[in-house]
Amino acid sequence: MKKTLTPATVARVAFLSVVSLGMLVPMYILVVNTFKSQQEILANPFAPDLGTATFRHLADAWNNPDFSILNGYGTTIALVLCVNALAFLVCTPAAYVLARTPKTIARLLLFFFIAGMFIPTQVILVPVIFVLRAVGLMGTMPGLILFMTATTIPFTLFVFFGYIRVLPRSLDEAAAIDGAGRYHTLWRIIVPLMRPIIATVFILNSLSVWNDFASPQMILGPGSGLYTVTTGVYAAVGQYSTDYTKVFPTLLLAVIPILVIFVVMQRHVMSGLAAGAVKG
Repeated sequence: MKKTLTPATVARVAFLSVVSLGMLVPMYILVVNTFKSQQEILANPFAPDLGTATFRHLADAWNNPDFSILNGYGTTIALVLCVNALAFLVCTPAAYVLARTPKTIARLLLFFFIAGMFIPTQVILVPVIFVLRAVGLMGTMPGLILFMTATTIPFTLFVFFGYIRVLPRSLDEAAAIDGAGRYHTLWRIIVPLMRPIIATVFILNSLSVWNDFASPQMILGPGSGLYTVTTGVYAAVGQYSTDYTKVFPTLLLAVIPILVIFVVMQRHVMSGLAAGAVKG
């Protein structure tokens, strides 16, 4: 049957369309101004100018001696992979135990870990710096990886817990009848069923780690020789820079990889969230 559009539906679609377009404005400004000269950007930053558009500024940003974009990519990708791997290895067994334990202590432990989601990262950066300096990890990649893994654990644990709790306990009982222990049940039966939510958490954690500026800037520091994409952009454009032919192309190069990954993997995000929202 053909559905009729109600005024409420039309209003909802119009509102969401306006909000979506508003969110795309910064990306539009970034792309448009990447191919314009300084004078054109200052004269009219919103209008595209196809007649004088040039890739020269993008090439200059790629070959910037102050910031190797390839090194920034490599460091950030390594950071993203290590953080996601550690968060997965820590949170998967913890979420399984908490989800399968009906005792009150399990719920209290869950609330304790979830509380970390409400603490801004910037609040704990200073004490973390003192701790990392005391153990000799300040200005190193292992120190940054451990800290950023700790910041992703509350969200990862919370999402994994909700997903595992939806999975029927009959799976555990059937595995126990076949002689499988809890370790075997988790990694051979439960984890394969978690692939949609694992993909979702991986993408969301990757976005968080990729876009973080304060943590790598403070922990790695300028003297370590290591920089992520965000800290490299800061070093390339300068603290008081007004050369927009350097700012916009560098920013575009910084966001392209994570933007492509999100566009390609967004269906996994939606399917994972939808799967976790359905109770079995």
